[in-house]
Amino acid sequence: MNTKTATRACTACAYWNKLDEENGECRRHAPQTVAFEVDDEVKFESLFPVTGAEDWCGDFSKAD
Repeated sequence: MNTKTATRACTACAYWNKLDEENGECRRHAPQTVAFEVDDEVKFESLFPVTGAEDWCGDFSKAD
């Protein structure tokens, strides 16, 4: 990973909520509704996208 990408990684972003050492939730936008089937029933759940600590995107905002 180059230096610019490393400094803009999710782990350094104001919108990232750490879950464990390697993963966290991106809270830049509202959670998304996900539909899935369980025992022949459709269930719905709202989730924030889970990203890796070293992932990055164009919406980065440096954490304080």
